[in-house]
This record gives sequence, C-alpha cells and structure tokens, in this order.
Amino acid sequence: MLVAAVYQRRTGPTYPLRGQFEAGGELQKFRLPRSSENTFDARVTIPDPGQTARLLWRRYPTNDPFTVVFMAPELDGEKKILVANIPSQPVAGKVEYQIEIANSSLPTDGETVILRYKGHVSTILLISHVLIIFSGMLVSTRAGLGAVFRMEEKKLPMVAISLIFVGGLVLGAFVQKAAFGAYWTGWPLGTDLTDNKTLFMFGGWLVACSLALFTKFRHLPVVLASVLTLIVYIIPHSLRGSQLDYQQESIQIER
Repeated sequence: MLVAAVYQRRTGPTYPLRGQFEAGGELQKFRLPRSSENTFDARVTIPDPGQTARLLWRRYPTNDPFTVVFMAPELDGEKKILVANIPSQPVAGKVEYQIEIANSSLPTDGETVILRYKGHVSTILLISHVLIIFSGMLVSTRAGLGAVFRMEEKKLPMVAISLIFVGGLVLGAFVQKAAFGAYWTGWPLGTDLTDNKTLFMFGGWLVACSLALFTKFRHLPVVLASVLTLIVYIIPHSLRGSQLDYQQESIQIER
C-alpha cells in the first residue's frame, strides 16, 4: 500500500519536485521533472512501488482531457523503476501531469506538476552566462563592503556593472533566444520577471557608478546598489516562466 508522500519544493519552476513515499515497508525517493528540452520527450521516472502506476497528462493551461499512459518497468542499474514519456511540446509549451498508484497519487490532493519545454541552450553559452552573472554578484558585494568601510576603490563598481551587463543583458539575451525564441521580453516589450530584475539591477549600478564618478556621493550609492543586487538574486530565477498560448499557438510575453 502506498503511504502519503513528503515533498521538498525548491525555489523556481525549473527544479524538479523531490519527495519520498513508503511502499512495501521501504522508503522510496523520487524526482518529478518540471522542465525539459523540446528536442525529445520528457521522461518521468519513479521507483517501482510493486504496483501498477499510470501517468495522466494534458497541455497546460487547457481543458483537454487527460491522456493516460501506463508506466513501464525498467532497470536502472540494480534498481527497479517505472517510466513514462510525455510527448514533446513547442518552445514554452507546458503540460500538467500526475501519477496514480493504486488509490493514491503523486503529487497528492489532486495537485499536478507543471512541466515547461524549452529549446536547447549550448553548454558553453549557459556556463558563460552563469559564471559571469554570478561573478558580477560577488564583485558587487565586495564593492558594497568596500564602500561601507570607506575604501577608495573606484574600479570595483565599474567591474561590477560590466559583469552584470555582459552576463545578464548580453549573454542572458542569447540564452533567452535559444531557450524561448526571443532576445528580450522585459520592459518595455513585456513583463518578464527575470529580464526586468536584471534591467533593474543594471539600472541601479548605472546610477551608482554615475554618482560615484561625478559627484561627492561615492559610498552610499555603491552600498545601495550592492544591496539591490543581493535582493535581486534572492528572487527565484524564472519564477514566472514563458508560456505558450495553445489557442493562438503564440508565446505569451507576460510571464
């Protein structure tokens, strides 16, 4: 008999839904994907609970009837698992799904997992984007601490804004294009949260660097820009993701 699962939700919609359930007296851990490349079908696996399981999915958000797929047994090394595939969708297309086992389901209480499809992003581009944008955060923090202790470090704010510009506004735009088909969907073209928070962070540093270079206010603006950067990084990445409008077959820019 399947015992109710326990879930661990990480911030952001790209992380899988992790959890565990007890079946046959053993604790089984699983991960339900919430993001997949559209170059292949999404693969959903769970530990074999010793019972028949089926996956129910449909396009999201629609009123389509759920498609039922019975999960097939496989061996993952020496571990028995159950597997089902969800057909690939266009870029930014989403599906919702859940897994039924006996009289229980994953997730529980009628919830579903929302899975979004994206285009392929090259490893070099993605790593470069991540490394540079996080380097910008580190340099930003260091510049802010230097300003707090009244250190005369004029180069650090310029390095911080340069890294944020290259990593966020340039490389970030190329990542966005590869994944969802558009370079920019923030203000003034749309309300994408990730684009807008990057623009807001860059704007904060632009003001701080201008004041630090051309006025007597050299420390407080840098401190405020550094704090603003930390706040921006606390906001989960891709909190509001691109979503395909299945009625019009167009990507909604409002995320």
